[in-house]
Amino acid sequence: MTLSPALSRKRTRRVRDRCVVYPTQKAIFAMAAGLPLTLVLAAFRPDLWAVGGAWIAAIVCLCALDFLLSAKPSRLTITPSVPPVLFIDDTVDISFQARIAGRALPKAVEMKLSVNGFLTAQPDTVEARGKDGRYKGTWDLTTARRGEGKINKLWARWLGPLGLIWVQSAPQTDIVLPIVPNSKYVTEQALRFYSQDAAFGQKMQRRRGEGTEFDSLRDFVSGMDKRAIDWKQSARHNSLKAKEYRTERNHNIIFAIDTGRLMCEPLAGVPRIDRALNASLLMSYICLKHGDRVGFFGFDAAPRVYAKPVAGLNAFAQLQKQTAGIDYSIEETNFTLGLSRLGRTLSRRSLIVMFTDFVDTTNAELMMENLTRLVKTHLVVFVTFNDVALEGYMTKSPETPQDVSRAVIAASLIQDRDIVLAKLRRMGVQIIEADIDTVGIRLLNTFFDLKNRGMI
Repeated sequence: MTLSPALSRKRTRRVRDRCVVYPTQKAIFAMAAGLPLTLVLAAFRPDLWAVGGAWIAAIVCLCALDFLLSAKPSRLTITPSVPPVLFIDDTVDISFQARIAGRALPKAVEMKLSVNGFLTAQPDTVEARGKDGRYKGTWDLTTARRGEGKINKLWARWLGPLGLIWVQSAPQTDIVLPIVPNSKYVTEQALRFYSQDAAFGQKMQRRRGEGTEFDSLRDFVSGMDKRAIDWKQSARHNSLKAKEYRTERNHNIIFAIDTGRLMCEPLAGVPRIDRALNASLLMSYICLKHGDRVGFFGFDAAPRVYAKPVAGLNAFAQLQKQTAGIDYSIEETNFTLGLSRLGRTLSRRSLIVMFTDFVDTTNAELMMENLTRLVKTHLVVFVTFNDVALEGYMTKSPETPQDVSRAVIAASLIQDRDIVLAKLRRMGVQIIEADIDTVGIRLLNTFFDLKNRGMI
C-alpha cells in the first residue's frame, strides 16, 4: 500500500503496512459442515473417512484461490481530507478516500479510524461502496479537549471475489491535528472592541494623532491640544505648528502561561488555562493587527513551550496552532525555573503578560522574587482571575457552623491574596484581576493605556 503525497507530508515516521488475511463466516461455516460428514463416514464407512477431510481441504484451497484473485493491499492508496486545525467542542466532517488499482476490484471497502483520547470518530465503521476503484469513507470527528489530536491508523478491509476471505490493511497514518481555542470567541470580541457602539470601558482603535512617537508637523487649529504646540518650529515658520504623533509599532509581547495544577482547575466549568489562552489570543490578534510581535511561553514544573515572537496578521493561525502544545499539567509551578529561563531567552525589552494563580504565600514569595528580576528589564502585566468560589463562601448567608468556618478561611485567603497583589503593584507590576467575562477587554484596555503612556 502507498500513501498519497498529501498524507505523506503529515506523517511523522515511515508508514508500515499490516496486511492480515482471515476467513469470513461463510468460509468457517463451510469448513464446519465437513466435520459432521467426517464423523458419520468414520462411524459407518471407515473406508470413506478421507472424503470429509478432502471437503475441508477443498474449502482451504478455495480460500487460497480467493486471496489470489482479490485486490492486494500493495495496490491501495489512501488520500485524507482533514482540516489543518480543529477547535474545542466542535464537530467536523473528515473523509478518507481509498483507491485500489487493478482489475479485481471489491464491491465495497469497510473502513475504521483509530484516534487518540482527544478525538471521537463516528460512526465506528464505514462501509464505502465505490466505482472505478475509488471508495470514500466519511466520519464526524468531535474534539474532546485542547491539545494535539491524532489519527493513528486507518483500518480497511474488503472481501475476496468468492466471499471466503477478508483482506485487511492497517496503515499507520500518524496525522496530527492541533485542537485550539475556538477563534469564534476572538472574532466576536475583536468586532466588539472595534465597534463604535462598544460597551463600557472599551477603547476605540488608535488613530493617527495618538501615541508618543513623533510623526509630523501640521498647522495648529482650534480644538487641538495646546500641549502639542512646538514653539520653536512655530517661531521659525511665523505660525503656530503642532506635533502629530503615531502609535508605536513592533513591540515585543510575550504571553507567559502558567500550565501548572492550579491553572488547570476549572473555573465556571472551563479550565483557567483555556480562559487565559482565549484572552491572550484576542490580544494577539489586536497586537498583530497593530504591527507588534507576539510570542508564547508555557511553563509548570519546567519550561514546556516557547514560541518565538512573530509579526503580521497572517501569523495568527500559526499562534493558534502553537497553543495546542500548551498542555494541561498536574504538577506544581516552579516560578524560579520558568521565569529565569524566560528572562534569559528574551534579548530585548518586552511586554510580558503573565497568566497565573496562587493560594499560598510561600509560593507567592518565590514568584515575586523572580518577577523582581524581570521588572528591571521588562514591563510585566500580571493577570489573575477573581476566585468566584471563595467570594461565594464569603457572601453566602451562614446556616451551619461549617458555613462560618468556610467564610472565615475564604476571607483569610482573599486577604493574603490582596497582600501579594499590593506588593506586586509596589514593585511596578501592572495588575489585572478580572472576571472571566471581562478579562480579555480589561487586558486590551491596559495594553493600549500602557502604549499611550509610553511605558512599553
